[in-house]
Amino acid sequence: MTDPATAGRTDGARDARSAAGPSVLTLTMNPAVDLCWEVTSLVDVGKNRARVRSVAAGGGGINVARDVVRLGGRATAVHTAGGAIGRRLNRLLDDEGMNHVTVGIDDETREALVLFVAESRRSYHLVPPGPRLHDREGRRCLDVLGQAMGSCRYVVASGSLPGGLPEDFYAAVARRVKEAGSRLVLDTSGPALRGALAEGVFLLRCNQKEAADLAGREVCDFDDARAVNAHLLTTGAAEIAVTALGELGALCSTGQGHTELYAPPLPGEALSDAGAGDSMVAALTTRLADGDDPVSACALGVAAAAASMLTPGTEPFDRETVQALRPGVRARFQADAPRRSR
Repeated sequence: MTDPATAGRTDGARDARSAAGPSVLTLTMNPAVDLCWEVTSLVDVGKNRARVRSVAAGGGGINVARDVVRLGGRATAVHTAGGAIGRRLNRLLDDEGMNHVTVGIDDETREALVLFVAESRRSYHLVPPGPRLHDREGRRCLDVLGQAMGSCRYVVASGSLPGGLPEDFYAAVARRVKEAGSRLVLDTSGPALRGALAEGVFLLRCNQKEAADLAGREVCDFDDARAVNAHLLTTGAAEIAVTALGELGALCSTGQGHTELYAPPLPGEALSDAGAGDSMVAALTTRLADGDDPVSACALGVAAAAASMLTPGTEPFDRETVQALRPGVRARFQADAPRRSR
């Protein structure tokens, strides 16, 4: 019988411990099987007949790992899986050839739905909360992550926490990553985000809503984002802070200052923002792992997010589109070296 703690592809675990292991290891505590349906239009009387556009394994870290590979990097995804949907998630990952390590859980993995309405060309992302984990399952996830880390320099923890885990779970992840000599890139929200701030991470990526939750006020432009990022750096919550500003682009802040990265004009209509944040994280982490400086890495992240918005539902970006958009990302640097408060 397969050990539920390591079900799924085991070659990912071996890769992570080998000299030629992944450039990026990802953690997805609350994955999903993503269903993408398309309807011609939505009516409130009668049936809305849909066709299935795609079915794929999803969740923040899994999406990041997939996009790292699309950009030419190496990645292994560590994730939970439980019940019949969890088994389907594993099969989908196996079928696409992704290196992954599964942590078995008792509760059922969730399904999520993206509904694409062809008439309006709009997408709607419907996501349930997901399973509830026991403390022992959370501890097992930390142990499996530590075993899979090996000499991998970058670890990405992305997505929400399932119920049952403490709000400071990602702080525990950050400690494990630091103890291994690796760097943690964090992309999460709500109490899970706040719970990680006291420990501190290498790179923290927020969208406008997440940044506003931290600031206690709206974050609408680069000035607003600069205040949030400066606070994150001066308090030691992050060494690098990236706040995504939707159609504006993103602000990348380091100890040397703040760089405004303006999004390139899209060559077509934006169809969906589902997965755009994951694409940004994947691109910037891939480039960091290859030795790029944070600003250059984040610029590719902005291009990847823009390319992702050109695809409906959760469909992956086109790599050539990312490269075509990258020269259109404009940067403006402002020197401001924040110091960590003592």
